[in-house]
Amino acid sequence: MPARDSFHKAFCSALIKQGWTITDDPLSIEFEDVPLYIDLGAERLIAAEQGSDKIAVEIKSFLGDSVISEFHTALGQFLNYRMALSELEPERVLYLAVPNDAYDNFFNRRFAQRAIAINNLRIIVYNSDIEEIIKWQ
Repeated sequence: MPARDSFHKAFCSALIKQGWTITDDPLSIEFEDVPLYIDLGAERLIAAEQGSDKIAVEIKSFLGDSVISEFHTALGQFLNYRMALSELEPERVLYLAVPNDAYDNFFNRRFAQRAIAINNLRIIVYNSDIEEIIKWQ
């Protein structure tokens, strides 16, 4: 799946530009006997005394024929990953990374915004062409 690979690399580069260190690619966790693979684990040093921020990121491209179908899949993954992380790595915050085109064309719609709010999704909007993070939501 070449598109995923290029988006994956571009997002990693964007995250590193913001001072994050990729610690796991992928971040594999096991909830009882269910293996889960989140695209990335990363951390950023806050201050020597305070430790670090830790995140997990599921990267999506939204390049398929049905954005709503991809959204359903991404939401399901996000909820399952967040549940597992809450028990296994509760200090790690989970994000869904979406390209700016998908955010502008779908995630700004009322339907998506309601789903984001109801499910407490944390979103990172990225531009894969310039390898930059546009915003954290």
